[in-house]
Amino acid sequence: MKARNILIMALVAGATGAGLVIGMRSGAPVPGVRAVCPHFTPMYGLMPLLFRIGVLPKPPIAASVAPSDTSTSTVIHPDRNDQIQCGKIPIKSIEDVAYAAPKLPDGKSTSLKMDLLIPEPVRKRTVVVYVPGGGFVVAAKESALNLRTYIAEAGFAVASVQYRTTRDGANYRDGVEDIKEAIRYLRANAGRYGIDAAVVAVWGESAGGYLATMVGVTNHDDTFEAGANLSQSSDVQGVIDDFGASDISKIAADFDAVTQRQIYTNEGLVQYIGKAPGANTVDPRIAATAANPLNYVHANAPPFLIFHGNQDRMVSPSQTLILHDALMATGARSTRYVVDGAGHGDLSFMGDTQSGLLWSTNKVMNMIVDFLNRLNAAT
Repeated sequence: MKARNILIMALVAGATGAGLVIGMRSGAPVPGVRAVCPHFTPMYGLMPLLFRIGVLPKPPIAASVAPSDTSTSTVIHPDRNDQIQCGKIPIKSIEDVAYAAPKLPDGKSTSLKMDLLIPEPVRKRTVVVYVPGGGFVVAAKESALNLRTYIAEAGFAVASVQYRTTRDGANYRDGVEDIKEAIRYLRANAGRYGIDAAVVAVWGESAGGYLATMVGVTNHDDTFEAGANLSQSSDVQGVIDDFGASDISKIAADFDAVTQRQIYTNEGLVQYIGKAPGANTVDPRIAATAANPLNYVHANAPPFLIFHGNQDRMVSPSQTLILHDALMATGARSTRYVVDGAGHGDLSFMGDTQSGLLWSTNKVMNMIVDFLNRLNAAT
């Protein structure tokens, strides 16, 4: 059992479509020459086999998705062949920057790290804090290297952040605290890295989208402030949420009864959000209250840019819809796009090498760049 757990810990790192332990980084593009954006690729050939034979627990996937309301959103139809390219400008990469050392439940400390991509020449750059997904089980900061590189080449410093997960005995509060501490670290060290601490945007995918949302809606709220550099602000000026959860008591609302049961009893979700008394399921009271970003929404929340695929069979598309509608109802600024035909991000780790293509199109990525540019112009 111990050997199996070690194998799972080593290989599940690819669960965000990027890889943490086992993988290889493609060569960086030559500046001035347009090329495919670089990737960090896990062992995609082996991982689907491990899911199939049961060595790795397969994430619950619904057979179908119930349609949700799009009247307050915009449906877009990206061309999967229109892929982003990189190589426009040189990018400085700084890896494994330790930003925090929180204590774990066993009394030991863990070092949390981030990777930085900074456009050259070095000057003050708006910071985008990228929060990877991974089902609250892994937080591979190496994730989405292609997307992060594209954003960096658009002129933004991008910090990809590792945070505590269930493997560390952590819960949702710890994850939110970690992202806020990373933001404070960047502000405290802005001069060291040549970045602009005035404007910080947070961008997350899947579980990272949930944490990014929690960080955004708790601006000016010290509920989740812990760690170092507490004299610095953790407030963000914008949030990008790619297919993240919101009210986790309804995370499977668009799915069939079998999938709902599998999701609400998922070990990682139960541990991260909270276990219901006397049952091995997510505690709906915690999920709907303290862990629910909708309960923190207010009129002065930062602007939100939200994306969700209408074929997402892992996180109900209605999760971002109820967030978007709640933001709009309070007078906060939110724009939500439904990506027609898109699923739950890049699922190459499960053998679906086509799943991420709609998310790496020029249409989707340039919407993110435009949003970031508008944040700059507003300050």
